[in-house]
Amino acid sequence: MKLKLNVTGMTCAACSARVEKVTKAVPGVEKVEVNLLGGTMMVEAASDAVVAPIITAVTNSGYGAFVPGKKQESKEAQMPPNDALKEMKKRIIGSAVFLVILMYFTMGHMVGLPAPHWYHGTENAMVAVLLQFFLTLPAVYLNRAYYTRGLKSLWHKAPNMDSLIAVGSGAALIYGIAAMFLMADAIGAGDWETVAHYRENLYFESAAMILTLITLGKFLETRAKGKTGDAIRKLMDLSPKTASVLRDGMEHELPVEEVRVGDTIIVRSGGSIPVDGTVTKGRAAVDQSALTGESVPVEKKVGDTVAAATINQSGYLEFRAEKVGEDTTLSQIIHMVEEAGGSKAPIARLADKIAGVFVPVVMTIAAITFAVWMLLGAGLEFSLTNAISVLVISCPCALGLATPVAIMVGTGRGAGMGVLFKNAEALENLHKVDAVVLDKTGTLTVGKPQVTDVIPVGVSEEKLLKIAASIEKRSEHPFAKAILEKAKGLGAGDASDFETIPGRGVSGVVEGVRYYGGNEKLMAEHGIYVPHYAALASRGKTPLYFAAEDGTYLGAIAAADVLKSDSAAAVAQMHKLHLDVIMLTGDNEDVAKAIAAQAGIDHVISDVLPGDKAGAVKRLQRDGKHVLMVGDGINDAPALVTADVGMAIGAGTDIAMESADVVLMSGSLSGVSDAVCLSKATIRNIKQNLFWAFFYNCLGIPVAAGLLSPIGITLSPMIGAAAMSFSSVFVVTNALRLRYFKIKKQIPETVEIPVVEEIKEEPKMETVIYVNGMMCPHCKAMVEKVCKAVPGTADAVVDLQAKNVTVTGEADVAALKQAITDAGYEVVG
Repeated sequence: MKLKLNVTGMTCAACSARVEKVTKAVPGVEKVEVNLLGGTMMVEAASDAVVAPIITAVTNSGYGAFVPGKKQESKEAQMPPNDALKEMKKRIIGSAVFLVILMYFTMGHMVGLPAPHWYHGTENAMVAVLLQFFLTLPAVYLNRAYYTRGLKSLWHKAPNMDSLIAVGSGAALIYGIAAMFLMADAIGAGDWETVAHYRENLYFESAAMILTLITLGKFLETRAKGKTGDAIRKLMDLSPKTASVLRDGMEHELPVEEVRVGDTIIVRSGGSIPVDGTVTKGRAAVDQSALTGESVPVEKKVGDTVAAATINQSGYLEFRAEKVGEDTTLSQIIHMVEEAGGSKAPIARLADKIAGVFVPVVMTIAAITFAVWMLLGAGLEFSLTNAISVLVISCPCALGLATPVAIMVGTGRGAGMGVLFKNAEALENLHKVDAVVLDKTGTLTVGKPQVTDVIPVGVSEEKLLKIAASIEKRSEHPFAKAILEKAKGLGAGDASDFETIPGRGVSGVVEGVRYYGGNEKLMAEHGIYVPHYAALASRGKTPLYFAAEDGTYLGAIAAADVLKSDSAAAVAQMHKLHLDVIMLTGDNEDVAKAIAAQAGIDHVISDVLPGDKAGAVKRLQRDGKHVLMVGDGINDAPALVTADVGMAIGAGTDIAMESADVVLMSGSLSGVSDAVCLSKATIRNIKQNLFWAFFYNCLGIPVAAGLLSPIGITLSPMIGAAAMSFSSVFVVTNALRLRYFKIKKQIPETVEIPVVEEIKEEPKMETVIYVNGMMCPHCKAMVEKVCKAVPGTADAVVDLQAKNVTVTGEADVAALKQAITDAGYEVVG
């Protein structure tokens, strides 16, 4: 089971690494992910019995932990982000006021600023020292949290960034205090040379400057990090606070928390829909852009579903509440975005490992720096300055923030575009895909096929439709619904002993006779010969064959499922991204190729049974492909799980969405390229952040240690503190650029697809004529030629195996028969 805990006291990547380490050591804990940004921890364990030991382990490490909603143990845990920023701002202002005065006295003379007469001269050295000391104390007091947290972590043998600041600024402060006592002793002994030396090397201003600059950097970093959660806050603000509920015939304005499942909700023009439900009355144009990213309003009528946070732009709706509170689509989206933002991407593993040992390594380097320079005779002041510079310039925060801030902003931006990533791993893996497998029905196509042809053989069209409708009534296949729609009004009854034959069709008993309806495989299994309708397949139509148990062939009903309006454009965009697009379908090869051609897809995997889709994905993976599987149906779930990344279309089934790593809320295929581009942009941003973090530390630490001092380049602790502060600010600011990520469309939003229009309109009639005497390709060519010569014929296709010719157009049937007869062949039906 998954457990969520809030963690307090974490300030850098070393902290989160420590919390993760001690939590993993608790017996019963299987997996831990600590979110430094959110101050949370997700734990996978066998039971919630591990909560108490986890809290104890985290507390013993110097941090705080508690279950959300339960009593919090510290003021820090209870402080809202805005209050924390206000408190930090007060500390900065207070520290800066005293720091400016301190800098005036210590460094003002360098730029020609005047100072009081009592401050000058060696004889006034003690006055100057005490003044600097007392001006430093306010900055130390206001920022004492660095000492309490840093020294506490050091005591628990888990040093963090606060430990570096505490030791660095503390060393400067202690050196200044020690120098003050040495000066007092020298004054008493009349050693004015020693007094003059220490008067110019006190380092009080370094301690105050380090603390103030670090706090300023933390303030800017915290404010920037606050913006990473803007996407979630915007989503939370979308849901209305009240709802108009119809109870006992009266309309009541109630808080949305009081809406119950089954309530009737009223939403007028301009109002927001408060919960999920099904429309029972009215019609309206609903703006769903907040959830799906689609700017065009969608018409909603009786029977349609509506979701919370969408807006009724025009019209009137009454709907039955079906999902309320945490069960609404909006709440699920918020939960998914929060979980994804808090999860860890594989690319972060190296940074996490380094961050875990970073602070102890830096402290060791600082100690070695001090010792080496002392041994080389550089003097106490120079050695101490370099050691302090090493401590304060090192930035574990930049390493720790490089990945999580980009992940949080990226997943939030995705939610705004209607693309939901379930975890950071999916976001990372998506940028590697080079093959996209698209399920046909409901993904590429509308998913609502229509009957285009009824071809009876030996029975009337009405009887064929009635039998077909009877045995298809209980089928869930989209084609079954199309047949039922076509047979409306014919009075089709219910078939008894109904049976679904997976991947083949259905059967049932009608008026005492068992009938079969399905594909060629089903007919072949029962020894029933069926004609091959080549002309239908070439136009993307799928024939369903019907026959009686005794082998009597009754005819075929063809249906076509048209492409979605943006499918061809979406596929073209995928090609622009150099993705290999593959269509996966259970249709026969001819039909599959026809539909693929309309969509601009070159590769087709046809005749795939529902259970074999995952196998098809595995074969592509064995060929070295990184596969993205896009589907919407229950039978797509195994393939979605098998693929490197599974993507579910938002209009699909709950099972498909549960199995997928990414969900497209809009149901539009254009979201595939959007998601891939966002993944690439996010990973590119992470790599930039990691490069900066590694480059900064690898360059800054050696310079701070004084390696370049032989050529006159040294780094003061004050400059080091400023550099450290702004390195983490740089990382966060760079990640925030993802908030403005937009897809650069390289092709038109829509393209003309003449073939699709032809399927939809079906302006021409098809006539199937059975002919005896056709034996070879020469016969085929002759019959096609004489039929095409008849006025009104648009096309003629001979099927030698089925011994028929399918003529498209308005040609006279008698004229066609005569032409075939005149050519030396016999027309039999």
